[in-house]
Amino acid sequence: MTSVNRQASIGLVFMLGVLGVALFVPAWTLDYWQAWLFLAVFAVAIIAITIDVARRDPALLARRVKGGPMAEKARVQQVIQSVASLAFLAAFVVAALDHRAGWSHMPPAIAVAGEALVVLGLWIVLLVFRANTYSAAIIAVERDQQLVSTGPYAVVRHPMYAGGLLMMAGVPIALGSWWALVVVPVFVAVIVWRLLDEERTLAASLPGYVEYRDKVRYRLVPGVW
Repeated sequence: MTSVNRQASIGLVFMLGVLGVALFVPAWTLDYWQAWLFLAVFAVAIIAITIDVARRDPALLARRVKGGPMAEKARVQQVIQSVASLAFLAAFVVAALDHRAGWSHMPPAIAVAGEALVVLGLWIVLLVFRANTYSAAIIAVERDQQLVSTGPYAVVRHPMYAGGLLMMAGVPIALGSWWALVVVPVFVAVIVWRLLDEERTLAASLPGYVEYRDKVRYRLVPGVW
């Protein structure tokens, strides 16, 4: 196992552990089938994506493991990443508290539909990884970086964020909580803030991005924005 693969594996285990704590401690019970199902589906999906990237594009995996708020070069992006991480975790904590208090009464079929949204969002992320080897976890333009305008990038300018937001919309539903959906608009606002700042960097530093921006009109949702 290479050092990058080892680092990615440790990161996955750590993330799943944090999510488990964020779910079962506030819920104060292990009798939470939606949480167990979500963790199983999410774990299988992200492990499959990581294995695919490790096999197809080791350089991309090396870029992806260098993430997190403090890895960002710009102070504003450090703040954005921190707020996004807190909003992401907040959705799990609120869902767990909801489960404990019994605020929501969601039919099981709806929760399963939420899992489908999570999987769809992660599938879009996988398509992005396969299309763009420069889809790093931080905002930066590398030397000799090439503009990518094919695959999901032919539909919207920020397909990874689109997939991430779709996944985020599915998380509260998958966890059986209507109340946790209140966190989603916060996450959306932070992602919009991030991508607008990212577009300024790309327009200034990535050759061809201005022309690409004029050609692909929508940032996140085709026909909307």
